[in-house]
Parts: sequence; C-alpha cells; structure tokens
Amino acid sequence: MPLSRPVSGVGVVLRRDDGAVAVGHRVTAGETPSWSFPGGHLEGGEPVVAAALRELAEETGVVAPTGTLFAVCVRLDGSGVTFAVHVPAPEGAGLRVTEPHAIDAWTWADPDALPDPLFAPTAAVRHAWRHPGVALDGWDLHRVGH
Repeated sequence: MPLSRPVSGVGVVLRRDDGAVAVGHRVTAGETPSWSFPGGHLEGGEPVVAAALRELAEETGVVAPTGTLFAVCVRLDGSGVTFAVHVPAPEGAGLRVTEPHAIDAWTWADPDALPDPLFAPTAAVRHAWRHPGVALDGWDLHRVGH
C-alpha cells in the first residue's frame, strides 16, 4: 500500500518564564478530542519559524517576535513531518480562543504533566524537547542545533 505524501506542520512550544507551556483542547470535527500545542500547516514557500509565529497568533492571539527551531519530528506512517519551534511567551501573554471550531479552550500547563490525551504531533514535539536522544515509537526525531 503506497504511503501518502507527508504534510509539513509546526508545533509551537510557547513557554512562559515560569516554565508553563500553552496547550489547547482540540475539538476539530472528525478527530477524537485531544490536547495540543499551538500549530498548523506550513503555507507554500513559508519559512518554518514564520509559520510557527503565524499559527501562534492565529490560534491564540499571542504575537511573538521570534522563535527557534529545535527539532524535526517525522511520523513513520508517512502522515506528517512536524517542525518543533520554541517561542518565549511575551510578558503578560494571554491565550484567547480564536478558532473555536478547532480549539475550544487554552490553558497554561506544566510540560511534564500535560492533560491527556495528547495530539500525536504534540506528544512527539514534547518528547523531542524533554527527552532528547530518546527514541519514540512511530517517530523519527531529530534535534536541531544541539
């Protein structure tokens, strides 16, 4: 059976100074509800960090000036590649529900105690971040710049 062409996406680790990260409750039609970092798909010709900052603003209302690519997460079943981008949360950043058909709630959470179930790409991004060099079943994880 041929594999489909992978979709390129971004997963944003929006992290406050106290270590908490932004997670949203995904309620996208046709999917099992889950929890996810902000993110989405790259547009044609869009740089990875620019896509992450765009998706962050679109999904949460948080406008951040910069981010850093730290990992590439390749799903081995052929369904996607997720670029993991760390974005320091601007001072006083507040999370807003801007796309209620996709995410019905945002919250700040401890990155090592995120709510379950996690959206698969979010689980891979968190694993690449919190457990560098440790394999994750179903994924090929690559740290960038380390």
